[in-house]
Amino acid sequence: MPITVAIVEDDARIRRSLAAMLGTAEDIECVGEFASAEEALRKVPALRPRVIFMDIHLPGMSGVDCVREIAGTGPKPQIVMLTSYDDSDAIFSSLSAGACGYLLKPIRTAQLLAAVRDVYSGGAPMSGQIARRVVEAFNKPAAKPAASPANGSLSERESQILQLLSEGYLYKEISDKLSISYSTVRTHIERIYEKLHVQSRAQAVARMNPRRL
Repeated sequence: MPITVAIVEDDARIRRSLAAMLGTAEDIECVGEFASAEEALRKVPALRPRVIFMDIHLPGMSGVDCVREIAGTGPKPQIVMLTSYDDSDAIFSSLSAGACGYLLKPIRTAQLLAAVRDVYSGGAPMSGQIARRVVEAFNKPAAKPAASPANGSLSERESQILQLLSEGYLYKEISDKLSISYSTVRTHIERIYEKLHVQSRAQAVARMNPRRL
């Protein structure tokens, strides 16, 4: 049986190109092409694709939110994010939401087909730049705190924001959810990092709950 794949991409040209690439492989079948997260959420359950390629920046609901919604249903497909930007915040938000891979556009045919087979067999396909960012985030040493763990020194709002970070929300999504400005979210997160003596989202989440890593 071929590996069934769906594409969620708002750019029609890119969507057609990805479908054409998938069509060159005998062991892969594109069963759905969607221009929005909302359309994908309506139609994906009936199609039950094994793999989904998800654009991170979609009109309406974001790709990250769509991943989060799909991850809450079953059976869960393997989801690979697509984007033109190697933004660290977006990378970790996607992976925290349930994505299994992250590829940068433009994507070559060989790379796309390899990603389908890799993620289907349990792998985590990532563009070289993305993999490097992930490794750097986990290898970057956190400054040692002068006293006991600082989680208790976080304000109620900071604790709330840290919880949302751990759930994979983007800064903009946190801003909308808490009805505060984007700059205020950034300020709170900078203070969280300072209080927890960390330098990244992954390290902050690890300090919040070490078992996540």
